[in-house]
Amino acid sequence: MTMENLAETFVELADTLVADFDPVEFMHLLTDRCVTTLEVDAAGILLVDHHGELQVVGASTDRARLLELFELQHHQGPCMECYLTSAPVTVASFTEPPQRWPQFSSVARDAGFGALHALPMRLREQTIGALNLFSIAEGALSERTLRVAQAMADVATIGLLQAQVISRRELLAVQLQNALQSRVLIEQAKGVLAERLQLDMSRAFETMRRYSRSHNLYLSKVAEGVIAGEVDLTALAAREAADPPARRSPS
Repeated sequence: MTMENLAETFVELADTLVADFDPVEFMHLLTDRCVTTLEVDAAGILLVDHHGELQVVGASTDRARLLELFELQHHQGPCMECYLTSAPVTVASFTEPPQRWPQFSSVARDAGFGALHALPMRLREQTIGALNLFSIAEGALSERTLRVAQAMADVATIGLLQAQVISRRELLAVQLQNALQSRVLIEQAKGVLAERLQLDMSRAFETMRRYSRSHNLYLSKVAEGVIAGEVDLTALAAREAADPPARRSPS
């Protein structure tokens, strides 16, 4: 692991974060860079979904992906423990006793791996998954390598959480803009109804509300129809004549 390679890795990860963010592509990029930068033989990523269940979202090799899936299916293993405890877990050998996860260790040996390091993907009190590093040779990674690996996991965590925040903000902004646009349409439609049916504004609003409910339509769609002339105002006028004003909520 050279300083030049390390610098290029973090620059590439940061560049991905400011570009159009694709979480899946970013996770695969992270696993690939773990292999080339940290000199491990494979890497995988587990992330928790909105149901609180861990999922495999990235792996540099099929062997690593299958090993991660085996762990999730059996609900135990070093990677899952790393996520649950928010603490690093090191298995320096899958052959030397004692083995805390004998089934997992056996499958890992069969896959050709001799050691594993699981690092939490955590930002302060929130843990969203684990970054898992697989080595063919037995033995623990150096402290320096593990610090770099944790830094890479931290960058990924910040990127994913920031993307979620931006996504929520954008969704909220879209919802707010739609609400504002709908309100403008409704006000315009109220004016149309008030003028054509000789109603006050409150009565015009209630007329549209009853129409939207009886036809199972959004109020904004009814307003669009009134403005576009697609709603039968004659029928509305007849209904208003047959339905005298009552106590109504203000528009």
